[in-house]
Amino acid sequence: MSVLDWVSGRVFKFVHGNNLVYNTCWEDPRLDRVALELKPTDNVLVITSAGCNALDYALCSPNHVYAVDMNPRQNALLDMKRAAIKSLDFEDFFLMFGEGYHPRIRQLYKEKIRKELPAWSQTWWDKWIKFFADPNRPFYFRGTSGAFARIIKLYTDRIIRVRPHIEAALDAKSIEEQVEIYEKHLRDKFWSRPMRFAMGRDTTLSMVGVPKAQRRQVEQQYKGGIVKFVQDSVEAVFCKLPLADNYFWRVYMKGRYTKECCPEYLKAENFAKLKGGLVDRVSTHTDSVQGFLDKHEGQISRYILLDHMDWLSDKFFPLLELEWQAILKRAATDTRILWRSGGLKTDFLDRVNLNVNGQSRMLPELLTHHEKLAAELHEKDRVHTYGSFYIADLKV
Repeated sequence: MSVLDWVSGRVFKFVHGNNLVYNTCWEDPRLDRVALELKPTDNVLVITSAGCNALDYALCSPNHVYAVDMNPRQNALLDMKRAAIKSLDFEDFFLMFGEGYHPRIRQLYKEKIRKELPAWSQTWWDKWIKFFADPNRPFYFRGTSGAFARIIKLYTDRIIRVRPHIEAALDAKSIEEQVEIYEKHLRDKFWSRPMRFAMGRDTTLSMVGVPKAQRRQVEQQYKGGIVKFVQDSVEAVFCKLPLADNYFWRVYMKGRYTKECCPEYLKAENFAKLKGGLVDRVSTHTDSVQGFLDKHEGQISRYILLDHMDWLSDKFFPLLELEWQAILKRAATDTRILWRSGGLKTDFLDRVNLNVNGQSRMLPELLTHHEKLAAELHEKDRVHTYGSFYIADLKV
Protein backbone atom coordinates (compact mmCIF):
# COMPACT_ATOMS: atom_id res chain seq x y z
CA MET A 1 0.00 0.00 0.00
CA SER A 2 1.36 3.41 -0.95
CA VAL A 3 1.60 6.23 1.59
CA LEU A 4 -1.11 8.14 -0.30
CA ASP A 5 -3.44 5.12 -0.22
CA TRP A 6 -2.82 4.72 3.51
CA VAL A 7 -3.58 8.39 4.21
CA SER A 8 -6.68 8.26 2.00
CA GLY A 9 -7.94 5.18 3.80
CA ARG A 10 -7.38 6.73 7.23
CA VAL A 11 -9.21 9.91 6.26
CA PHE A 12 -12.14 7.95 4.82
CA LYS A 13 -12.32 5.70 7.90
CA PHE A 14 -12.28 8.71 10.22
CA VAL A 15 -15.04 10.50 8.29
CA HIS A 16 -17.30 7.46 8.01
CA GLY A 17 -16.54 5.94 11.38
CA ASN A 18 -17.27 9.01 13.50
CA ASN A 19 -19.97 11.01 11.75
CA LEU A 20 -23.42 11.14 10.30
CA VAL A 21 -22.33 11.17 6.67
CA TYR A 22 -25.56 11.29 4.64
CA ASN A 23 -28.41 13.59 5.68
CA THR A 24 -30.43 12.77 2.56
CA CYS A 25 -30.35 9.86 0.12
CA TRP A 26 -28.38 10.40 -3.06
CA GLU A 27 -30.11 7.73 -5.18
CA ASP A 28 -33.26 8.36 -7.21
CA PRO A 29 -36.08 6.12 -5.89
CA ARG A 30 -38.30 7.00 -8.84
CA LEU A 31 -36.05 4.77 -10.93
CA ASP A 32 -35.98 2.11 -8.24
CA ARG A 33 -39.77 1.87 -8.10
CA VAL A 34 -39.87 1.02 -11.80
CA ALA A 35 -36.95 -1.39 -11.55
CA LEU A 36 -38.08 -3.20 -8.39
CA GLU A 37 -41.72 -3.88 -9.38
CA LEU A 38 -42.57 -4.18 -5.68
CA LYS A 39 -45.37 -6.57 -4.65
CA PRO A 40 -47.21 -6.97 -1.32
CA THR A 41 -45.26 -10.18 -0.66
CA ASP A 42 -41.80 -8.63 -1.14
CA ASN A 43 -39.30 -8.30 1.66
CA VAL A 44 -36.82 -5.56 0.83
CA LEU A 45 -33.25 -5.03 2.01
CA VAL A 46 -31.82 -1.57 1.46
CA ILE A 47 -28.65 0.05 2.77
CA THR A 48 -30.07 2.75 5.04
CA SER A 49 -28.07 5.83 4.04
CA ALA A 50 -30.38 8.66 5.20
CA GLY A 51 -33.52 6.50 5.19
CA CYS A 52 -35.49 8.58 2.65
CA ASN A 53 -35.66 5.74 0.15
CA ALA A 54 -36.58 3.09 2.72
CA LEU A 55 -39.68 5.17 3.44
CA ASP A 56 -40.26 5.63 -0.29
CA TYR A 57 -40.27 1.86 -0.83
CA ALA A 58 -42.63 1.42 2.14
CA LEU A 59 -45.15 3.63 0.32
CA CYS A 60 -45.36 0.85 -2.30
CA SER A 61 -46.74 -1.44 0.46
CA PRO A 62 -44.25 -4.33 0.38
CA ASN A 63 -44.36 -6.82 3.24
CA HIS A 64 -41.34 -5.30 4.99
CA VAL A 65 -38.34 -3.02 4.42
CA TYR A 66 -35.14 -3.90 6.28
CA ALA A 67 -32.82 -0.87 6.40
CA VAL A 68 -29.28 -2.07 7.09
CA ASP A 69 -26.23 0.10 7.70
CA MET A 70 -22.91 -0.36 9.48
CA ASN A 71 -23.00 3.28 10.64
CA PRO A 72 -25.44 3.47 13.59
CA ARG A 73 -25.82 7.22 13.03
CA GLN A 74 -27.46 6.58 9.67
CA ASN A 75 -29.93 4.23 11.34
CA ALA A 76 -30.49 6.81 14.07
CA LEU A 77 -31.55 9.26 11.37
CA LEU A 78 -34.11 6.84 9.96
CA ASP A 79 -35.23 6.04 13.52
CA MET A 80 -35.78 9.78 14.00
CA LYS A 81 -37.87 10.00 10.83
CA ARG A 82 -39.95 7.01 11.92
CA ALA A 83 -40.44 8.40 15.42
CA ALA A 84 -41.37 11.85 14.11
CA ILE A 85 -43.90 10.37 11.68
CA LYS A 86 -45.55 8.50 14.56
CA SER A 87 -45.57 11.39 17.03
CA LEU A 88 -45.93 14.64 15.05
CA ASP A 89 -48.51 16.21 12.76
CA PHE A 90 -47.54 16.90 9.16
CA GLU A 91 -46.70 20.58 9.56
CA ASP A 92 -44.28 19.95 12.40
CA PHE A 93 -42.77 17.02 10.52
CA PHE A 94 -42.25 19.13 7.40
CA LEU A 95 -40.59 21.88 9.39
CA MET A 96 -38.12 19.28 10.68
CA PHE A 97 -37.33 17.41 7.50
CA GLY A 98 -38.54 19.78 4.83
CA GLU A 99 -37.17 23.06 6.17
CA GLY A 100 -34.47 21.38 8.25
CA TYR A 101 -35.35 23.66 11.17
CA HIS A 102 -38.08 23.75 13.82
CA PRO A 103 -38.27 26.61 16.36
CA ARG A 104 -39.68 24.24 19.03
CA ILE A 105 -37.61 21.17 18.23
CA ARG A 106 -36.17 20.70 21.71
CA GLN A 107 -39.64 20.74 23.27
CA LEU A 108 -41.10 18.40 20.64
CA TYR A 109 -38.16 16.04 21.01
CA LYS A 110 -38.46 15.89 24.79
CA GLU A 111 -42.25 15.62 24.96
CA LYS A 112 -43.16 13.57 21.86
CA ILE A 113 -40.37 12.14 19.76
CA ARG A 114 -37.76 10.77 22.16
CA LYS A 115 -39.95 8.04 23.66
CA GLU A 116 -40.48 6.55 20.19
CA LEU A 117 -36.74 6.07 19.62
CA PRO A 118 -34.69 2.95 20.41
CA ALA A 119 -32.03 3.33 23.15
CA TRP A 120 -28.94 3.99 21.00
CA SER A 121 -30.76 6.55 18.89
CA GLN A 122 -32.09 8.29 22.00
CA THR A 123 -28.55 8.70 23.31
CA TRP A 124 -27.28 10.03 19.99
CA TRP A 125 -30.11 12.48 19.41
CA ASP A 126 -29.94 13.72 23.01
CA LYS A 127 -26.64 15.28 21.93
CA TRP A 128 -27.39 16.17 18.32
CA ILE A 129 -31.03 17.32 18.26
CA LYS A 130 -29.47 20.77 17.88
CA PHE A 131 -29.03 19.88 14.20
CA PHE A 132 -32.65 21.04 13.75
CA ALA A 133 -32.43 24.08 16.04
CA ASP A 134 -30.55 26.69 13.99
CA PRO A 135 -32.35 28.55 11.16
CA ASN A 136 -29.02 29.79 9.83
CA ARG A 137 -27.58 26.30 9.57
CA PRO A 138 -30.48 23.88 8.93
CA PHE A 139 -30.23 20.10 9.10
CA TYR A 140 -29.23 19.75 5.44
CA PHE A 141 -26.02 21.64 6.15
CA ARG A 142 -25.19 19.17 8.95
CA GLY A 143 -23.27 15.92 8.89
CA THR A 144 -20.34 15.31 6.59
CA SER A 145 -22.14 15.67 3.26
CA GLY A 146 -24.05 18.64 4.66
CA ALA A 147 -20.79 20.33 5.64
CA PHE A 148 -19.62 19.87 2.06
CA ALA A 149 -22.87 21.38 0.76
CA ARG A 150 -22.42 24.33 3.11
CA ILE A 151 -18.89 24.92 1.82
CA ILE A 152 -20.19 24.89 -1.76
CA LYS A 153 -22.91 27.37 -0.80
CA LEU A 154 -20.33 29.71 0.73
CA TYR A 155 -18.27 29.37 -2.44
CA THR A 156 -21.22 30.17 -4.75
CA ASP A 157 -22.62 32.98 -2.58
CA ARG A 158 -19.56 34.81 -1.28
CA ILE A 159 -16.66 33.96 -3.54
CA ILE A 160 -17.98 33.64 -7.09
CA ARG A 161 -21.30 35.37 -6.23
CA VAL A 162 -23.66 33.46 -8.50
CA ARG A 163 -26.57 32.87 -6.11
CA PRO A 164 -29.10 34.84 -8.23
CA HIS A 165 -28.24 32.67 -11.24
CA ILE A 166 -28.60 29.44 -9.21
CA GLU A 167 -32.02 30.62 -8.06
CA ALA A 168 -32.95 31.45 -11.63
CA ALA A 169 -31.88 27.99 -12.81
CA LEU A 170 -33.98 26.31 -10.10
CA ASP A 171 -36.98 28.40 -11.15
CA ALA A 172 -36.43 27.93 -14.89
CA LYS A 173 -39.47 26.89 -16.94
CA SER A 174 -37.57 24.81 -19.49
CA ILE A 175 -34.33 22.95 -20.02
CA GLU A 176 -33.42 25.48 -22.71
CA GLU A 177 -33.63 28.25 -20.10
CA GLN A 178 -31.49 26.18 -17.71
CA VAL A 179 -28.85 25.67 -20.40
CA GLU A 180 -28.71 29.38 -21.15
CA ILE A 181 -28.26 30.28 -17.47
CA TYR A 182 -25.64 27.62 -16.88
CA GLU A 183 -23.55 28.38 -19.95
CA LYS A 184 -23.77 32.15 -19.61
CA HIS A 185 -23.50 32.65 -15.86
CA LEU A 186 -22.41 29.49 -14.02
CA ARG A 187 -20.10 27.15 -15.89
CA ASP A 188 -16.95 29.26 -16.23
CA LYS A 189 -17.25 30.87 -12.81
CA PHE A 190 -18.04 27.67 -10.91
CA TRP A 191 -15.32 25.51 -12.47
CA SER A 192 -12.43 27.66 -11.38
CA ARG A 193 -8.95 26.22 -10.96
CA PRO A 194 -9.32 25.98 -7.13
CA MET A 195 -12.65 24.14 -7.52
CA ARG A 196 -11.20 21.63 -9.99
CA PHE A 197 -8.25 21.12 -7.64
CA ALA A 198 -10.56 20.51 -4.65
CA MET A 199 -12.69 18.02 -6.57
CA GLY A 200 -9.62 15.93 -7.27
CA ARG A 201 -8.61 15.58 -3.61
CA ASP A 202 -9.35 12.45 -1.58
CA THR A 203 -10.27 14.53 1.49
CA THR A 204 -12.98 16.32 -0.47
CA LEU A 205 -14.29 13.10 -1.97
CA SER A 206 -14.38 11.41 1.45
CA MET A 207 -16.86 14.04 2.64
CA VAL A 208 -19.35 12.90 0.01
CA GLY A 209 -18.68 9.19 0.46
CA VAL A 210 -16.24 8.39 -2.35
CA PRO A 211 -13.53 5.95 -1.15
CA LYS A 212 -10.18 5.43 -2.87
CA ALA A 213 -11.31 2.23 -4.61
CA GLN A 214 -14.26 4.01 -6.23
CA ARG A 215 -12.15 6.97 -7.25
CA ARG A 216 -9.66 4.57 -8.85
CA GLN A 217 -12.45 2.96 -10.90
CA VAL A 218 -13.57 6.32 -12.24
CA GLU A 219 -10.01 7.40 -13.00
CA GLN A 220 -9.41 4.21 -14.98
CA GLN A 221 -12.73 4.06 -16.82
CA TYR A 222 -13.75 7.68 -17.46
CA LYS A 223 -11.89 9.80 -19.97
CA GLY A 224 -10.63 12.84 -18.09
CA GLY A 225 -10.77 11.15 -14.69
CA ILE A 226 -12.72 12.05 -11.57
CA VAL A 227 -12.73 15.82 -12.04
CA LYS A 228 -14.11 15.57 -15.58
CA PHE A 229 -16.65 13.01 -14.38
CA VAL A 230 -17.92 15.37 -11.67
CA GLN A 231 -18.02 18.31 -14.08
CA ASP A 232 -19.94 16.31 -16.69
CA SER A 233 -22.38 15.10 -14.01
CA VAL A 234 -23.13 18.67 -12.90
CA GLU A 235 -23.56 19.83 -16.49
CA ALA A 236 -25.98 16.95 -17.18
CA VAL A 237 -28.11 18.00 -14.21
CA PHE A 238 -28.24 21.64 -15.33
CA CYS A 239 -28.44 21.11 -19.08
CA LYS A 240 -30.18 17.79 -19.77
CA LEU A 241 -32.69 17.22 -16.95
CA PRO A 242 -35.45 19.46 -15.57
CA LEU A 243 -34.52 21.05 -12.25
CA ALA A 244 -38.15 21.71 -11.32
CA ASP A 245 -38.56 18.35 -9.56
CA ASN A 246 -34.91 17.68 -8.76
CA TYR A 247 -35.12 17.73 -4.99
CA PHE A 248 -31.70 16.08 -4.64
CA TRP A 249 -29.78 19.08 -5.94
CA ARG A 250 -32.24 21.66 -4.66
CA VAL A 251 -31.75 20.70 -1.02
CA TYR A 252 -27.97 21.02 -1.23
CA MET A 253 -28.11 24.29 -3.14
CA LYS A 254 -30.69 25.88 -0.81
CA GLY A 255 -30.50 23.89 2.44
CA ARG A 256 -34.20 22.99 2.38
CA TYR A 257 -36.95 21.40 0.31
CA THR A 258 -40.24 22.93 -0.78
CA LYS A 259 -43.59 21.18 -0.56
CA GLU A 260 -43.62 21.09 -4.36
CA CYS A 261 -40.09 19.66 -4.68
CA CYS A 262 -39.27 17.09 -2.03
CA PRO A 263 -39.00 13.33 -1.43
CA GLU A 264 -42.24 11.36 -1.44
CA TYR A 265 -42.26 10.82 2.33
CA LEU A 266 -42.45 14.61 2.79
CA LYS A 267 -45.70 14.97 0.87
CA ALA A 268 -48.83 15.32 3.01
CA GLU A 269 -50.77 12.44 1.46
CA ASN A 270 -47.80 10.08 1.78
CA PHE A 271 -47.08 11.20 5.34
CA ALA A 272 -50.65 10.17 6.15
CA LYS A 273 -50.10 6.73 4.61
CA LEU A 274 -46.90 6.20 6.57
CA LYS A 275 -48.50 7.40 9.80
CA GLY A 276 -51.46 5.13 9.09
CA GLY A 277 -49.28 2.03 9.43
CA LEU A 278 -46.84 1.75 6.56
CA VAL A 279 -44.01 3.19 8.66
CA ASP A 280 -44.25 0.10 10.89
CA ARG A 281 -43.13 -1.99 7.93
CA VAL A 282 -39.69 -0.36 8.13
CA SER A 283 -37.05 -1.51 10.61
CA THR A 284 -33.41 -0.50 11.13
CA HIS A 285 -30.46 -2.87 11.65
CA THR A 286 -26.90 -1.81 12.45
CA ASP A 287 -24.85 -4.45 10.68
CA SER A 288 -23.15 -5.30 7.40
CA VAL A 289 -25.32 -6.75 4.65
CA GLN A 290 -23.68 -10.14 5.20
CA GLY A 291 -24.02 -9.89 8.98
CA PHE A 292 -27.71 -9.06 8.77
CA LEU A 293 -28.43 -11.85 6.29
CA ASP A 294 -26.54 -14.43 8.36
CA LYS A 295 -28.80 -13.61 11.35
CA HIS A 296 -32.03 -13.20 9.38
CA GLU A 297 -34.31 -16.23 9.16
CA GLY A 298 -36.65 -15.30 6.33
CA GLN A 299 -36.21 -14.77 2.60
CA ILE A 300 -35.44 -11.45 0.93
CA SER A 301 -36.75 -10.87 -2.58
CA ARG A 302 -35.54 -7.31 -3.29
CA TYR A 303 -32.06 -5.92 -2.63
CA ILE A 304 -30.93 -2.32 -3.13
CA LEU A 305 -27.17 -2.32 -2.60
CA LEU A 306 -26.42 1.29 -3.61
CA ASP A 307 -22.75 1.62 -4.62
CA HIS A 308 -21.14 -0.07 -1.63
CA MET A 309 -19.72 -2.94 -3.70
CA ASP A 310 -17.33 -0.40 -5.20
CA TRP A 311 -15.98 0.04 -1.68
CA LEU A 312 -15.39 -3.71 -1.23
CA SER A 313 -14.03 -4.39 -4.70
CA ASP A 314 -10.43 -3.56 -3.94
CA LYS A 315 -8.91 -4.57 -0.60
CA PHE A 316 -12.03 -6.27 0.78
CA PHE A 317 -12.88 -8.57 -2.11
CA PRO A 318 -13.25 -11.70 0.11
CA LEU A 319 -15.97 -9.84 2.03
CA LEU A 320 -17.72 -9.10 -1.26
CA GLU A 321 -17.80 -12.82 -2.04
CA LEU A 322 -19.13 -13.63 1.44
CA GLU A 323 -21.85 -11.02 1.00
CA TRP A 324 -23.03 -12.55 -2.27
CA GLN A 325 -22.98 -16.00 -0.67
CA ALA A 326 -25.27 -14.63 2.06
CA ILE A 327 -27.56 -13.04 -0.54
CA LEU A 328 -27.79 -16.37 -2.34
CA LYS A 329 -28.65 -18.13 0.92
CA ARG A 330 -31.55 -15.79 1.75
CA ALA A 331 -32.79 -15.13 -1.78
CA ALA A 332 -36.41 -15.85 -2.72
CA THR A 333 -37.32 -17.51 -6.02
CA ASP A 334 -38.02 -14.17 -7.72
CA THR A 335 -35.15 -12.14 -6.27
CA ARG A 336 -34.19 -8.89 -7.98
CA ILE A 337 -31.09 -6.88 -7.09
CA LEU A 338 -30.27 -3.23 -7.85
CA TRP A 339 -26.88 -1.62 -7.52
CA ARG A 340 -25.04 1.43 -8.71
CA SER A 341 -21.39 2.19 -9.37
CA GLY A 342 -19.18 5.22 -9.67
CA GLY A 343 -17.47 3.42 -12.54
CA LEU A 344 -18.82 2.70 -16.00
CA LYS A 345 -18.85 -1.03 -15.26
CA THR A 346 -18.59 -3.42 -12.31
CA ASP A 347 -16.42 -6.05 -13.95
CA PHE A 348 -14.98 -6.94 -10.54
CA LEU A 349 -18.18 -8.97 -10.05
CA ASP A 350 -17.00 -11.32 -12.81
CA ARG A 351 -14.47 -12.69 -10.29
CA VAL A 352 -16.99 -13.51 -7.55
CA ASN A 353 -16.95 -17.27 -6.96
CA LEU A 354 -19.88 -18.85 -5.08
CA ASN A 355 -20.78 -22.24 -3.67
CA VAL A 356 -24.10 -23.39 -5.12
CA ASN A 357 -25.26 -26.76 -3.80
CA GLY A 358 -21.68 -27.88 -3.34
CA GLN A 359 -20.55 -26.70 -6.76
CA SER A 360 -18.38 -23.71 -7.64
CA ARG A 361 -20.24 -21.15 -9.77
CA MET A 362 -19.18 -17.71 -10.97
CA LEU A 363 -21.63 -14.93 -10.13
CA PRO A 364 -22.32 -13.85 -13.76
CA GLU A 365 -23.77 -17.34 -14.40
CA LEU A 366 -26.41 -16.68 -11.74
CA LEU A 367 -27.55 -13.23 -12.88
CA THR A 368 -30.00 -12.23 -15.59
CA HIS A 369 -29.43 -8.57 -16.35
CA HIS A 370 -32.08 -6.12 -17.57
CA GLU A 371 -29.60 -3.97 -19.44
CA LYS A 372 -32.05 -2.05 -21.65
CA LEU A 373 -34.29 -1.03 -18.76
CA ALA A 374 -31.29 -0.10 -16.62
CA ALA A 375 -29.84 2.08 -19.39
CA GLU A 376 -33.18 3.82 -20.01
CA LEU A 377 -33.66 4.56 -16.31
CA HIS A 378 -30.06 5.66 -15.81
CA GLU A 379 -30.50 8.41 -18.41
CA LYS A 380 -33.40 9.80 -16.34
CA ASP A 381 -31.52 9.72 -13.03
CA ARG A 382 -32.06 13.10 -11.35
CA VAL A 383 -28.96 12.66 -9.18
CA HIS A 384 -26.73 11.76 -12.12
CA THR A 385 -23.56 11.21 -10.12
CA TYR A 386 -23.22 7.47 -10.76
CA GLY A 387 -21.38 6.04 -13.74
CA SER A 388 -23.70 3.05 -14.12
CA PHE A 389 -26.90 1.41 -12.87
CA TYR A 390 -27.76 -2.30 -12.75
CA ILE A 391 -30.93 -4.38 -12.49
CA ALA A 392 -30.48 -8.15 -12.25
CA ASP A 393 -32.56 -11.19 -11.35
CA LEU A 394 -30.85 -13.91 -9.34
CA LYS A 395 -31.26 -17.52 -10.45
CA VAL A 396 -31.77 -19.67 -7.36
